[in-house]
Amino acid sequence: GPVLFKQMRVGHLMKPFTMYKFRTMYVTADHQAHHDYVSWFITASDQVQAEEKPVVFKLTNDSRITPLGRFLRRTSLDELPQLWNVLISDMSLVGPRPPVPYELQQYKPWHRGRLLEAKPGMTGLWQVVGRSRTTFDEMVRLDLRYARTMSLWSDIKILLATPVAMITGKGAC
Repeated sequence: GPVLFKQMRVGHLMKPFTMYKFRTMYVTADHQAHHDYVSWFITASDQVQAEEKPVVFKLTNDSRITPLGRFLRRTSLDELPQLWNVLISDMSLVGPRPPVPYELQQYKPWHRGRLLEAKPGMTGLWQVVGRSRTTFDEMVRLDLRYARTMSLWSDIKILLATPVAMITGKGAC
């Protein structure tokens, strides 16, 4: 199949755009599993108690992912084509991750602030603080904190922390 995967995402001020990634799944993969998991993840955020282990944002042991795709995802190299999205100004290097349209159906009103207050980015505060092991509400809180305090210095700190988070698979800040 094609090397690049294109997906509609929702960007700054709710503007839809096409985001690019390296394909990590089999072409025949059923995407309903992701739709169902994202819906569960967003709504489960309410039920996760502080003392419980946080749920994982990404599906684990996903049989739809190719062996090469597993490596690309683990190292976040599948995200490199998003540099094109940065060049054409759909995204920035740092900012909240852009959601797929069906995620918005599960958002509470305050969740939408992450789309209104900053341009989406390739990496962001929650990626380096919690990586993929945080609740959805906490992800949104970190995105909003970033949007309300963003500066060149905070972007530099996040960009420098990102490789550490990618290599270790854990938060770097």
